[in-house]
Amino acid sequence: MPAPLPICHLNGKLLPLAEARISPLDRSFLFGDGVYEVVPARRGQARRLPANLARLARSLAELRIHNPHDANAWRLLIDRLIDANGGGDLYVYLQVSRGADRERNHAPLPDIEPTVFAFCAPLAAVPTAVLEHGVACVTAADTRWARCDIKSVALLANVLLRQQAVDAGASETILLRDGLLTDASASTVYVVLDGELRAPPDSPRLLPGTTRGLVEELAAKESIPYRALPISEADLRGADEIWLSAATRGVVPVTSLDGAPVGAGRPGPLWRRMYALIEQWWTA
Repeated sequence: MPAPLPICHLNGKLLPLAEARISPLDRSFLFGDGVYEVVPARRGQARRLPANLARLARSLAELRIHNPHDANAWRLLIDRLIDANGGGDLYVYLQVSRGADRERNHAPLPDIEPTVFAFCAPLAAVPTAVLEHGVACVTAADTRWARCDIKSVALLANVLLRQQAVDAGASETILLRDGLLTDASASTVYVVLDGELRAPPDSPRLLPGTTRGLVEELAAKESIPYRALPISEADLRGADEIWLSAATRGVVPVTSLDGAPVGAGRPGPLWRRMYALIEQWWTA
């Protein structure tokens, strides 16, 4: 991932990232008690921002953290940060913790001011080699907590699962729980079977991806068959195509799974169509 850009936001102020300081008693540091969002922007415009802010509001509500801003204030904060870093193609990492308490107590949840932190980083283009040849993935048991629908900063399980992919020389770890597909360690997963695009239904077991929302909208608009339904391990391994999606890289084809080729072992035609549609949407 590219290095962060120099200006960040911390509790209402823009300042150099190198000078930002957060209390060691902040509950995100002590407990992982906070949420985050990753907001992509092209040409300085965060076009999926309403979806990001809706997910942020939901995550905060589920953790009973006060939402410190309304949608207009969030948009102003993000626009100012993007402008301060020169605009262009980038993403905004936005984190809200419950805040810095005076002591370390699990409960009761303190009524304190949330900590709001954000920075930008360049949005790197997907490498040509990935577009031409796809990526390799491995599978693993989904060992994350039971509320994966909350975009929590407590990501240790995701980190360790992603490391399994690194250790295997792969790009991502695709997760299975009780014989069903859930997510990847940092991506949404789709399969194509018999010309139909499928993804697991929303549930506490997976994160509702904002890029997935865009994929669903474009599929409906372009009459691409799509269903959200449980996907078995056999369906995953027998898929004609497998895709990953994430805010920072759009939609990427998976061409190898646990060392075996996916479909024909090269990016499939439906992925190529969706990739082109997403690029057209961003540049429209």
